[in-house]
Amino acid sequence: MPRVVSLIASATEIVCALGCEEWLVGRSHECDYPPSVRRFPICTEALIDPSQPSGEIDRQVKTVLRQALSVYRVHTDVLQELQPDVIITQAQCEVCAVSLKDVEQALAAWLVSRPHLVSLEPNALVDIWGDIHHVAETLGVLERGVTLVAHLQNRIAAIADQARTIPKPPTVACVEWIDPLMAAGNWVPELVELAGGTNLFGEAGKHSPWMTWPELVARNPDVIIVMPCGFDIARSRVDMPALTHHPEWSTLRAVQTGRVYLTDGNQYFNRPGPRLVESLEILAELLHPTAFCFGHEGTGWERAEEAVVWA
Repeated sequence: MPRVVSLIASATEIVCALGCEEWLVGRSHECDYPPSVRRFPICTEALIDPSQPSGEIDRQVKTVLRQALSVYRVHTDVLQELQPDVIITQAQCEVCAVSLKDVEQALAAWLVSRPHLVSLEPNALVDIWGDIHHVAETLGVLERGVTLVAHLQNRIAAIADQARTIPKPPTVACVEWIDPLMAAGNWVPELVELAGGTNLFGEAGKHSPWMTWPELVARNPDVIIVMPCGFDIARSRVDMPALTHHPEWSTLRAVQTGRVYLTDGNQYFNRPGPRLVESLEILAELLHPTAFCFGHEGTGWERAEEAVVWA
């Protein structure tokens, strides 16, 4: 039985969904689902202050990256004590989670053993299915991976098939960062289309792009879904005034019709793992509330009713 350390939350969820939670010996500071994984030692920490407003967090991150430094620190002493056989990390984004470079630098002076590094790089849904297969093969449970992927794809297909029967898909803007404005990319545009919406910003398989207020006003979406990277609903609500106090906010169709929603981006949309199916369910509920009801209101999303009030 290999000793596994997962340094990204989505990979921790993949390991657990494969039935291998008992193989975990360590995790990142962001790995919190399923809740039982919180018992494992933490092997990383963030080097920026996540309690600051969105604009200040953005400034801190850009300053760190300009200096060719990392946003995270890997606790090499903890890793050496745990002596893992497998370490799972990612090469998709240096801002979202501990990167392959971070881990390689941490292990550069490791003389006791050389754990097997598994680096995931999910940019689109197809990559996520491949990552699940990759982790499953590494852990020697490939058949479980094949079964898990098939199960997730079947759930997605059932929602997409129903969504395709609904006429006039609403136009959608998914906001992945509030200040400055950033649209959601990667797998989110695919999820929007599968849920029966027309995605206006961000391209499937490509990194999340910056978005300007003139662009948002010009495209005037039917629905605005706020899903900041790393933020839960309560944290997103704190930063909403950066949107609602903008002079053009009240002119947007989604605001005027009460179709602005806050979601738990941290637990769902920002994690390229098994719960992207729940993310799709959330989108389906928001875009077609009379056709879909999966029970995610209050935990996965809430209506930003205060958006109209603030405007």
